[in-house]
Amino acid sequence: MKILAKFTKKDLWSIPNILCYIRLLLIPAFIIQYINAEEPGEYVRAAAIVLASGLTDFLDGFIARTFNMITDFGKLIDPIADKLTQAALLFVLLVERKYIYLLLILFAAMQLFMIVAGILMLRKGKRLNGSKWFGKVSTTVFYIVMLVLIAVPNLKQEIVNVLMLVCGAFLALSFALYIREYVRMYREAKQEEHIKSDTI
Repeated sequence: MKILAKFTKKDLWSIPNILCYIRLLLIPAFIIQYINAEEPGEYVRAAAIVLASGLTDFLDGFIARTFNMITDFGKLIDPIADKLTQAALLFVLLVERKYIYLLLILFAAMQLFMIVAGILMLRKGKRLNGSKWFGKVSTTVFYIVMLVLIAVPNLKQEIVNVLMLVCGAFLALSFALYIREYVRMYREAKQEEHIKSDTI
C-alpha cells in the first residue's frame, strides 16, 4: 500500500493502466478455461482469451504513447502483467506438452537475469529504456507459438517440437542480446565513474 500511495488516482486509473488490470484478470480466466477444456472449441476459447490479453497489451501501449498517458505506475505494472501472463501460459502447458519445461527454465533464467541486472544498473544510475526490438520480436514469436499450442491440443509432437525449438531460439537470442546490452551499460557506468574520480 505504501508503494501505491506514491501514485495519484489519475495515474492508477488511467485508461492504459485499466487495460493492464484487465490483462491481469484475464490470467485466472485463461487458466480456468484451459484446465477445464475438453472439446476443441473450448481450447479455442482459451486461445481467444490469450488473444484478448495480447490486444489489451497492444492497446495500453498505443494509447499511452499516442495520448501522452505514460505514467511511472504504468511502467511498473505493464511488465509485471506481461511476465505473469507469459509464465501462466508456460505453466498450464507443462502438463500436456513434452519438453515445455525447457522453455520455462529459459524464460525463468532470462527474467531473473533482467531483474538482477536491472537492480545493479539502477544502483549505478542507469536504466534500460523500454523494451528493445529483439525483445519485442521474441515476445511476438512466443505468443504465436503459445496460441497454436493452446488452440490445437492434438498437434503432432513433431510439429510441437519444431514450434518450441523456434520459440526457444528466439528467446535465447533475445537473452543473449539483453546480456550484451547490460554489459554495455555496465561498461559505460564504470567509465563515467572513472571520469568522475579523475576530475576530483
